[in-house]
Parts: sequence; structure tokens; C-alpha cells
Amino acid sequence: MRVGQNPARFIEKVAQPAEITVAVVNCIPFISGYFEKSLEVLKTVVDSIHASREEQHPYDLMVFDNHSCAEVRACLRDGYEQGKIQYLVLSDTNIGKLGAWNFMFGAAQGKYIVFSDGDVAFRIGWLKASLDLFDTFPNVGMVTARPYRASNKFSDATVEWARKAGPGVLEEGKFIPWETFWEHAKSIGFDEEQARKDYQKENEYDYKLTYKGKTAFIGAGHFQFMARRDMLQKIIPLPSVQPMRGERGLDEAVDKLGYLRLTTETPLIWHMGNRPPATDSPPRIAPKHLSLMKRLSHLPGIRNILMWIYNQIFRLYFDIVE
Repeated sequence: MRVGQNPARFIEKVAQPAEITVAVVNCIPFISGYFEKSLEVLKTVVDSIHASREEQHPYDLMVFDNHSCAEVRACLRDGYEQGKIQYLVLSDTNIGKLGAWNFMFGAAQGKYIVFSDGDVAFRIGWLKASLDLFDTFPNVGMVTARPYRASNKFSDATVEWARKAGPGVLEEGKFIPWETFWEHAKSIGFDEEQARKDYQKENEYDYKLTYKGKTAFIGAGHFQFMARRDMLQKIIPLPSVQPMRGERGLDEAVDKLGYLRLTTETPLIWHMGNRPPATDSPPRIAPKHLSLMKRLSHLPGIRNILMWIYNQIFRLYFDIVE
């Protein structure tokens, strides 16, 4: 039995979603070990997205939490209550990164969807620079808001377009500055010596595009990208089997559909990994003041064995069981 009328019947207008949806996926199962600083990283990500909002290009922030621990979820609820997060999804199981993609890309209402892993921070100007490439280049599929030396394996359509676009559009060479290259390389675990060797390799090139006064590089990363919602609707659902596998399926699908995969000219996002900016320098190896046990644990052979055991334990508890 109903008593009276629902007040919502007398509301004539409802809020409309923003033209752009920023979608972040996150999973921090516990606050220790590898994830010891991950909550600080996540806070930096949310704050950077909120702080870099542009009045002329408003966006909604959607966070999909893939079964994190209670402390992380409480922090995300605080961000939601503070208005930093517009849509907060808390999954009671880890459905994997691709499972989160399928949900977010299906649910997001923006004309553009900006995806980000939960350890990628944003700098002022990232949105305008990304939109400029969509407005300048034809048939753009994905734009990552930083240059990095990416493989052309899934950029055949981009290379083909560039070669047909006329002289001066495509250049091959060493264009990305060392500082930009190193910022990304160290975030994915490279030491500086190895990174410099990779940076100086003779057969490794950057593929720069110059078109209608704008510069971009070929290649986009699935750790962060901007795409049109209607394009993503042609690709999802992607098969989700493991927590962090299969992302290349998106790159391959975008390329097969004939869309361009680009990055901005300058680094307007940065991948932090599992260390927040204040602790971004790599830890020193086995300082003398550490105990003998800790010093032994840093020796290369022993460290590799311990890390292998750690990874096996993590997979036992948090990988999807076949």
C-alpha cells in the first residue's frame, strides 16, 4: 500500500552526466608489502584528477574498486562524500582489470572516456592536450597523455595513415627527452643504468607525427588513455580471465578497426607505481646499518627467491582460480 505521492514525481529536471567520464580502476587487497604505500598513491591519483579539472571541460570521476581492503574502501567513500568522486563502484570480488573495463565502459555516459590505472597521476593541462589531438588528427582511437617509447606492434593503422598523409608528417628518430623517458622507465622498475642503455639503443626510435600544427607520438598505453565511448562500445566486452592479463586485446582491436593510437607531445600524466611522489627515489640496497638478516635478504640471488615466494603467495590468495 502506498501513502501519498513520491516527491520525485514533481521534479522536472535531473542532473545530466558530463561529456567526459574519467574512469579509474583500483585494487589494494592489503596495506603491507608491495602495497604498503599504495593507499597514498591512490589518494594522490584522486587528488590530482580533482585538482586538474578545467572549467571549460567538466568531467565526472568514476572509481571502480576491485575488492580492496576495508581501509581503502573507507578512503574512497570519503572521497565520494567530499565530491571528488562522482561514481563509486565497490565490487565484492576481484573481476580483473578487463572485467572492470567492461563494466565502466558500458556504464560511463560521457562522450569521451578517460581510463586510468589506480597509480597514474594527472598534471594540469592533460585534458586540453588530449582533446586537441582528437580535434586535429582524423579517426583518433586512443590518446595517452604522455610520450613514451612504445612498440608499433598494434599501430599499423596509425603508421599507414601517417605515410599516406604527405611528406613531413611522420619522422623517425630520438625525439623524447631523456628526463621524460627516465620518468616512465623508473616507474615500471628499470634502474637508471639499464634505462640509459635502452634509451641509447641504435634501433629503437620514437615515431613523431606533425599535422596541422600539432605534434603527437605514435603509440598509446592501456595504463592511461582517452577514447570515444562509441568506439569502446564496438570492442567490449573483452574476455576477463586473470586480474591483470589481456589488456593488449584493446590495443589490437583499436588498430584493427583502423583508429589512430597517439600520445601527447609532453608528459602530462605520470605512472607512480607503488611509491608516492614523496618517496619516489629508489631505495638504497642493503645499507650497512641494517641487520644481517635484512642485508642478506637484499643479495640478488636470495632476493629473487624471496620475491618468487612472495609472488606465489599473492597468486594463491588473489588470482582468479581456474
